[in-house]
Amino acid sequence: MKTSDFKFNLPEALIAQTPLEDRSNSRLMVVNRTEGNFSHKTFKDVVSYLRAGDCLVLNNTKVIPARIFGQKETGAVVEFLLLKRLDDHTWETLVKPGKKAKVGSVFTFGEGEMRCEVTAIGEGGARIVKFDYEGVFEAVLDKLGTMPLPPYIHEKLEDKTRYNTVYAKYDGSAAAPTAGLHFTKELLTVLREKGVQIAYLTLHVGLGTFRPVKVDDVNDHKMHSEYYELSAENATIINTARAKGGRIITVGTTSTRTLETIAGEDGSVSAQSGWTDIFIYPGYQFKIVDGLVTNFHLPESTLIMLVSALSSKELILKAYEEAVQEAYRFFSFGDAMLII
Repeated sequence: MKTSDFKFNLPEALIAQTPLEDRSNSRLMVVNRTEGNFSHKTFKDVVSYLRAGDCLVLNNTKVIPARIFGQKETGAVVEFLLLKRLDDHTWETLVKPGKKAKVGSVFTFGEGEMRCEVTAIGEGGARIVKFDYEGVFEAVLDKLGTMPLPPYIHEKLEDKTRYNTVYAKYDGSAAAPTAGLHFTKELLTVLREKGVQIAYLTLHVGLGTFRPVKVDDVNDHKMHSEYYELSAENATIINTARAKGGRIITVGTTSTRTLETIAGEDGSVSAQSGWTDIFIYPGYQFKIVDGLVTNFHLPESTLIMLVSALSSKELILKAYEEAVQEAYRFFSFGDAMLII
């Protein structure tokens, strides 16, 4: 299977630059896998496609303001993007320009609220950085940092809470689980009142989600690794719903990858945490996921490959062609798709 098999033409004008004022007013394309057809709805209509007893699985990771700018004694300014926390003070970071961040280099942030030293060079040129600060790191970061928006978004985000879901809880992501951005607290309440079970897991999204597939053969691609957690309480919610005949509907590719990592061959899940680098593409046999809420993704990306695995490459590319014709908004702040 070739990476080019997942290519489609996308006009740049369809790449959403800002979020809608009302999260749930985005458009929703419903893809029926059995009948092979599409319906055009508003995201609020997702309620009518979920049944009492179904279980909706959400990723409650929280995007941190992970882009910060440090200054050397020479006056040189360097951008740090926090990728992965290694311990209380040490992070794996992406640095621009990297040539100014050699091992031993020291940087100051803001008015001296924080300092760091580059201690090592990691895989792919990432810098291992040890930070020194007073107080709580998250509070310092909230003051000094900005949201690490994807490279295809060029507009400034005035309200940084809009790059988090309304149920975001645990700090750690460098990118949002964007399918969840469409949900409001009111919409989740309506779903609960209908009898839809809500379960949460955590997968801290890394920048690998934006990295293009650079190999010609899909089988040669190596996925990035991301940290996940599923609690006993939420595992029980999922298992109970499934045992009673409810469908497991994941919100986003991150929730999908996490559940498929955790699930046994019988489709049951248990409380656990760890790192996953699972790569899902056509031919993969799903163990637990029955449906998916997702956004419209980049051509030739691992995300469109995962979506195609749940449906079929032919049907998804046909859906994307129709989405372009109907001027759906694409990517992080764009419209949504429900695959059932």
